[in-house]
Amino acid sequence: MARTSRANTGHANGWRTVELAPLILLYGSDDYFAQRAKERLRELYQEREGGYELATLSAKDYRSGQLTVITSPSLFDEPKIVEIENVAQMSDVFLIDALDYAQNPSSTAVVVLSHSGGNRGKKLIDTVRGSRAFPLVECKPLKTEKDKTDFVLYEFRALGKKITAEAAQALAQSTSDTAELASSCRQLLADGPDTIDISVVDRYYGGRTEVTAFKVSDAAVAGNSREAVKLLRQALDTGSDPIPMLGALALRMRNIAKVHGIRGSAQQLASNLKIAPWQVEVAMRDSRRYSVEDIAAIMQVLADTDAALKGENLDALYPLEKAVLAVSRASQHH
Repeated sequence: MARTSRANTGHANGWRTVELAPLILLYGSDDYFAQRAKERLRELYQEREGGYELATLSAKDYRSGQLTVITSPSLFDEPKIVEIENVAQMSDVFLIDALDYAQNPSSTAVVVLSHSGGNRGKKLIDTVRGSRAFPLVECKPLKTEKDKTDFVLYEFRALGKKITAEAAQALAQSTSDTAELASSCRQLLADGPDTIDISVVDRYYGGRTEVTAFKVSDAAVAGNSREAVKLLRQALDTGSDPIPMLGALALRMRNIAKVHGIRGSAQQLASNLKIAPWQVEVAMRDSRRYSVEDIAAIMQVLADTDAALKGENLDALYPLEKAVLAVSRASQHH
């Protein structure tokens, strides 16, 4: 009997924990998560059966009856994984056959559907979503900084190694590509010390614009204007993109603005504000350095800087330096 699991709908780590089932839907456009889910399912199947046949189909070019034929027991009754691609572009006949299959799945096959998102085949998606026997695994891209930081923290936790919250955030800011971020985690897991802190991330990835942006905002909020401006100039001199520099500073100040003057536990505020508990703690600590008037003035400077960088102002240093100094000088007064 196949192990079944409750549908993983809405669970960002479903691809890490999905269990074998007769029918599994990988839903979302991030190929990395879909591939990790497939690898896990293959390993679990190999573990359980000792061997299996791997077959592939395209739902886009599908012809009537193919699913029944490919999942039917073979002469030697060999277990089979059937991976079906292009489900978001499925043919009408595939939808008919897949819905029929869901009513009476094979006992000797595991069928894995890869759907890149959207509503094509909504009835099939809803069938899987509403089933206790068929997992739906979310494979959506990591869109926010929190999503990416949480991904890094989980990667390290899964392999029993420690990374500080600041290091995880800096690493998350080093790339927007999930596969590249996972590769960075693996490199640090393999080569780094037992605890990864910001200095280790800096040593490996300090040349990247986003990591440098994190360091600039860190120095500015700490009131270290000389260090912040020095790091900013070095980054721009070596060709770093000014937009992530401003983005890191703006994100830091937005978090500070969100928690300023609010009481409550980090856990409770994190849930309300949709940011990680440790980010709430950092923002609450930083918020003591600023008055309401400081924050309002800085937000205006950041908005002006954004307009200047996206407008005709060819020299990014002056508006960015002005923004960094506004943040750091206000911090020094408290």
